[in-house]
Amino acid sequence: MRRNDEIKLGLFLTQAGYNEGAWRDPSVPANGGIDVEHYAHLASLAESAAFHFLFLADSPSVFEQDHASIARVSRNDGFEPITLLSALSSRTHKIGLVATATTTYHQPYHLARMFASLDHLSRGRAAWNIVTSVGRFEAANFGERELPDHDTRYARAREFVEVVKGLWDSWEDDAFVRDKKSGIFADTKKLHLLNHRGDCLSVRGPLNIARPPQGYPVLVQAGASDIGLQFAAEIGEVVFTAQPSLEDGKRHYATLKEKARALGREDNQVLAMPGIMPIVGRTTQEASEKLQRLQSYTPMDVLIGAADRWLGFVTDLRSMDLDSLVPDTLPQTNFFQSRQKVLLDIAAQHKFTWRQLIRLVADSRGHLMVVGTPDEIADVMVDTFDQHAADGFNVMPAIVPSGLKDFVELVVPELRRRGKYRSGYSGQTLRENLGLRRPLNRFTHAM
Repeated sequence: MRRNDEIKLGLFLTQAGYNEGAWRDPSVPANGGIDVEHYAHLASLAESAAFHFLFLADSPSVFEQDHASIARVSRNDGFEPITLLSALSSRTHKIGLVATATTTYHQPYHLARMFASLDHLSRGRAAWNIVTSVGRFEAANFGERELPDHDTRYARAREFVEVVKGLWDSWEDDAFVRDKKSGIFADTKKLHLLNHRGDCLSVRGPLNIARPPQGYPVLVQAGASDIGLQFAAEIGEVVFTAQPSLEDGKRHYATLKEKARALGREDNQVLAMPGIMPIVGRTTQEASEKLQRLQSYTPMDVLIGAADRWLGFVTDLRSMDLDSLVPDTLPQTNFFQSRQKVLLDIAAQHKFTWRQLIRLVADSRGHLMVVGTPDEIADVMVDTFDQHAADGFNVMPAIVPSGLKDFVELVVPELRRRGKYRSGYSGQTLRENLGLRRPLNRFTHAM
């Protein structure tokens, strides 16, 4: 099956926006992180524009290291993803629902059951963004002193995903006959025990819910380190990544597809969807002024804390000369390895000082940021798509709801005018709308 000519779009769902200081803007609800109506409004805007999915990031810990930083960020007051997306499943009809959940500090039975439930609640619109924990303080929330090392986390993740998929296959698609006349609710000939015994996990099964409508919820992955990219090629159906330039995107896209092909997978069953942060103005000057206003909301010490975090907690920028050049390398981190590399590559290409890199982290975290008119933003998106640097984009508004509204009202019509974006939903399930096949049940397929 060949790649179609349609850009896929997801919405990176946030309480205030992707910019560090967005929560301070008068247009942003102060309590948006715990207001389901705020999220429902964002979901409605995205669904009205036929976005393919909502994407909800997550971490089971506070990221900031000190109270001064914690006091001035908005991210530590928000819903757990599956809970929120379950609520939004009744407020939406077509748009996909991507929840982030870590394989490091969950158990596979719990997640298999929760995602199967979300897929049933939404009638086939669920997806799992599979991550390994990277937060410095996550381990202590689960009775451990330190995170397992990077390779160990991925070894558990690989086994974890196979266990979850096996649990989703516990029941064949037509196992629950629910026949009142005969008194037979389930045909146990179509029940399969997993009986998994592995290096990291031991799980008997079966799952106590019917096989998900999609077979498996769509599997999303965001790793971009060497081991993360291999993992994405093995199991990812949508791959979310930070690619700040066209050339970076083309390299990542080609490598991902090549690795997937080597595993017998088809290109159109592994969709590369990097993040893009569009700041839209009716003129370039208006867009620039919007960014400048957002930049004015965040003091330097908060920006420094964010940069230390995204560089993997291997720097102490408060003690550095911020006007000195960023070095080519930093100590390897056990946390954000791929993002550290992205940021250092940008700094090297542009000969950034620490001050300039700190600003970039605050603005975009290393994602592609485009500040301009609807034409200019559409130009970048179409060029990135046409040059095989992306199959679509995870749209990360710098501020919500206004930034999303601007994108929906100004950029989406331009993409449609160019014949690059759909006018409505073509399928019922997220898999159908993304062009992804429904997986066969491993037990029946093996017979």
